[in-house]
Amino acid sequence: MTKQDAELLELVKKLTDRVDALEVEIKELRVLNAEVPEETLVAIAAAVAAYLGHRAKRRQAHFTTSAIWQSGTRRRQHGHEPMHLR
Repeated sequence: MTKQDAELLELVKKLTDRVDALEVEIKELRVLNAEVPEETLVAIAAAVAAYLGHRAKRRQAHFTTSAIWQSGTRRRQHGHEPMHLR
């Protein structure tokens, strides 16, 4: 066997070892990502967002008994003005 063949064989062995190690690592990652509950994902996303400086706003449904805004919106929608001039 020539020197060049021996070097190539050694490189192939190293690459095979690296591929085997990566396959094991991928299998471990698949096991970790098998089933993550949605609540956990939301908590992780919130933690990352807070770490990056995003301040979350707490929002609550607001129900009103007034119909004034409804009539104003309806009036604007039924107006015959062109949309681009509003």
